[in-house]
Amino acid sequence: MAGSGGKSDDRRKSVGAKPDKVHLIDLRRANNTEIMLTKVKMPLPDMVNAALAMDESVLDVDQVENLIKFCPTKEEMEQLKNYGGDKEQLGKCEQFFLELMKVPRMESKLRVFSFKIQFIAQISDFRKSLGTVNSACEEVRNSFKLKEIMKRVLYLGNTLNQGTARGSAIGFKLDSLLKLSDTRASNSKMTLMHYLCKVLAAKSPGLLDFHSDLVSLEAASKIQLKSLAEEMQAIIKGLEKVRQELDASANDGPVSEVFHKVF
Repeated sequence: MAGSGGKSDDRRKSVGAKPDKVHLIDLRRANNTEIMLTKVKMPLPDMVNAALAMDESVLDVDQVENLIKFCPTKEEMEQLKNYGGDKEQLGKCEQFFLELMKVPRMESKLRVFSFKIQFIAQISDFRKSLGTVNSACEEVRNSFKLKEIMKRVLYLGNTLNQGTARGSAIGFKLDSLLKLSDTRASNSKMTLMHYLCKVLAAKSPGLLDFHSDLVSLEAASKIQLKSLAEEMQAIIKGLEKVRQELDASANDGPVSEVFHKVF
């Protein structure tokens, strides 16, 4: 009798038990997605609505970047589209992907949202760097003391090269200034830089503080023009993607209406 009662209990538990969730997405990818969702802490529809409204008070840039990272791939979307079973039985990751798939080009919209959040700071940093470089250029161009020193460097070079084809130069390349420290006297105790400073101290001491004219130069020297150009291109490309998504979303219908109105 006891054995019979045990089997009956097992059957009752089996009938009342919830069916296992159906998992279509790679287990590791699904687990990472679910971990990310626990940090957002809001219902999936509310999260999607906040993203479409580009509401920075609800989602910050880190959360938006995480959403982008965990957007479904084309293959994952195909898996979900081809699933013919009960969608309510799908796992949390699959449910999240399905929610994103309700909005056309959701990943593109999230990237626009991320760009929007960072745009003001990005432009501010870019303007600051560009302003520093421009200020340094103006200071170099307008420094009377620096020009006078350059004249003396040219005169010194022409004197050393007197009698040669380079002895009557009307100018020199800026990288030639590096040779001032490399060129030594025959006794190797004094460089051309030392000699120039000695002459300036004796005959034109007022020029020795020329660096006071170049207050932006040190900060500007730390800015790579290549990086500045790349940053500018990133901003231009970002604005172009915003325009493209704005144009595309105009044809999405009600699902993208709020997103489109923000712009």
